Amino acid sequence: MELSQLETFLAVAEERSFSRAAQRLHRTQPAVSQVIRKLEASVGETLFDRASRDGSLTAAGVLLRDYALRLVALRREATSALGELKSVQRGRLQMAANEYTCMYLLPAIDAFRREFPHVSVTVHRVLASRVPEELNLRTFELGVISFRPDPEQFRTIAVYGDSLAFIVGPHHPLAKAERVSINDLGDETFIAHNVTSPLRRKVIEAFQRYRTPLNMGIELPTIEAIKRFVAMGNGVALVPHLTVVHELESGDLVQITVDELEMKRVLRLVHRRKTTLSYAARAFLRTVRTMAKEQGPPFYYHVERAG
Repeated sequence: MELSQLETFLAVAEERSFSRAAQRLHRTQPAVSQVIRKLEASVGETLFDRASRDGSLTAAGVLLRDYALRLVALRREATSALGELKSVQRGRLQMAANEYTCMYLLPAIDAFRREFPHVSVTVHRVLASRVPEELNLRTFELGVISFRPDPEQFRTIAVYGDSLAFIVGPHHPLAKAERVSINDLGDETFIAHNVTSPLRRKVIEAFQRYRTPLNMGIELPTIEAIKRFVAMGNGVALVPHLTVVHELESGDLVQITVDELEMKRVLRLVHRRKTTLSYAARAFLRTVRTMAKEQGPPFYYHVERAG
């Protein structure tokens, strides 16, 4: 039983005539009759009362008509839904980010949802080092990371330029200094992030290179906790600038330049090369590109070459 057969069956039932149904379907009457005979053979029942001149349905025909109407309506609904999905009127976008890189996504998601309010967006918290693996498992479509995974497997788009920020509370003795040397920080208590990362290693190596003690007296599990603890007047910290923009603007935290700790970071959107992105994911990338064009640095949109 095929949908095309059911559509022909419904046309005959509605027109109550094989000839009128043929005209409506732009087919010949013999062709319509042949379709109905094949349908009757497949269901094992006679559907039309051939003795009647008005194309009356048999009991089996009446029963099948109800199901045929529902099936045709479902196909119409499915076609409409797919059309909406293609035009990004609905759908779902799954992304992966860690606590830090999620901060980049907030303005991007805000812009995206303003344009596509019916697309649901879910950002899953994932360690940055695991994002490529999760993408390969097809758990998510897009990820945000600060490093380049295997360029043969993954396409990366540089979207944000960030830096390391040395922060203190507004009442800290160093708060009024615009610039300090790394050698001035040997006696400070650093509030550190207890998640191992390439950035943490770079900071440790920098202090070793300048023969300065790095006293990580307190380690906390989140950047949010670190910011709040420093704002309370407990020690100092090194965090991505992106994560403290609002606190620096409000005066809850103060940033001080440390030339020896000037470290740049590039955030990247990443997805598998051998994949077909959903309409929602492609629309999100267009939103990111538009946002970079309108706002400028530190936002940008640069597709990185594989080689």
